[in-house]
Amino acid sequence: MGSAGLNRARAKMADAGVDEVAIETFAHYYRLLEHGETGMVPESSIEPIEIDHLDDVEVTDDVAAEAVRATAVVKLNGGLGTSMGMERAKSLLCVRKGLSFLDIIARQVLHLRREYDATLPLLMMNSFRTSDDSMAALERYDGLQVDGLPLEFLQNKEPKLLVDDLQPVSWPRDPTLEWCPPGHGDLYTALRGTGLLDRLIDAGYRYAFVSNSDNLGAVPDPRVAGWFADSGAPFAIEAVRRTASDRKGGHFARRRRDGRIVLRETAQTPEGDKAALADLDRHRYCSTNNLWFDLAAMKQALDVRAGILGLPLIRNVKHVDPGDPSSPEVVQVETAMGAAVEVFDDALLIGVGRDRFVPVKTTDDLLVLRSDVYALGGDFVLDQQTERVPYVDLDDRHYKRVDEFDKRFPDGAPSLREAHSLTVEGDWTFGRDVRVVGDVRLEAGKAKRVESGATLDGGLADG
Repeated sequence: MGSAGLNRARAKMADAGVDEVAIETFAHYYRLLEHGETGMVPESSIEPIEIDHLDDVEVTDDVAAEAVRATAVVKLNGGLGTSMGMERAKSLLCVRKGLSFLDIIARQVLHLRREYDATLPLLMMNSFRTSDDSMAALERYDGLQVDGLPLEFLQNKEPKLLVDDLQPVSWPRDPTLEWCPPGHGDLYTALRGTGLLDRLIDAGYRYAFVSNSDNLGAVPDPRVAGWFADSGAPFAIEAVRRTASDRKGGHFARRRRDGRIVLRETAQTPEGDKAALADLDRHRYCSTNNLWFDLAAMKQALDVRAGILGLPLIRNVKHVDPGDPSSPEVVQVETAMGAAVEVFDDALLIGVGRDRFVPVKTTDDLLVLRSDVYALGGDFVLDQQTERVPYVDLDDRHYKRVDEFDKRFPDGAPSLREAHSLTVEGDWTFGRDVRVVGDVRLEAGKAKRVESGATLDGGLADG
């Protein structure tokens, strides 16, 4: 038996055809919510961590090639890009030379298959909102789907819960908004529930490489695959040194009571510990969300837990209609896939270069990706052209939405190879072949234009 709210949520999920393992996983977290679990990780419970770096590891070419031939690639592709004003899969956004994220991902995989004579299956974990458009975009790539395996599997969905009583919310004006994805920690539930985990193992694959579709630096690199295979670890995450742009994001630490690696997300940080969260000297490493795991080890971990890996709860409070702040507040029960690092005794972190972590969460990130900070080679791997990536901060009032952002860069991104930072306050439109050097700040009280061919060389330009 369960509470009335849980029973209603169970029935709603069953009626929608949600997998039984996903329903039981949701019920597990619902009970935690009922008992007041917040998922918070206080600073007093953790300590900083140090890790090894890939540059210091030796991997032979033979080991690298053998490892990548035993690897399956999973891309998380459930996001709509709503934070940038999009209403379709973010991965369909044009990012380089007329190519979308999905175009580049497909070409990266096809290139590696040819170079290493590897099957390297690509599996897209789509959401119910991104599946149709994404699969239509990938139809142009003949041979991308591997025989015996699907090109996609669907992330599960769960009901949003009213904050006050944890009842499933009802929103008749748009019933699709009554549902939400369970966070990318659903990866493991979905792999098991769809039978894909067993199918991959039966087909002879040993490892999975998982990453976000909005991170074009996340290539299934044979050298990293070789390191993971040589390590014998059941689970590993690629980590990078945090920078100013990561100050508000999650980080790795070591739990004091048992010495295990943990991933603390922003939503799991108590308000009084936000200063420690932002301290880049104390907590130096964050997750790229590039994961490697041994398929058989993951199957065993799920089997002994009846399909519920037991990842830490993330209690995310939002409005039922994200675009309407007057709509009721709801709880979205989420988990982070990287939190599985604390499930496995011998899990590892490996430090990698920033070139493997090029996420696009905002139009600030998009401007850098479209600029000459990166080049796209014949292998469709991003090649960082600068020692460090410049910090960009665009005025949300004018640049937050992709359509408004594009209007203000009609001739493409400015050159940022010589930039340290670019801060834009006000409404500025950029002409062709603009060059940014050093630290530049633009301010304007009315709409202004940076003329074509201009060089912005440090200091403040006030309109």
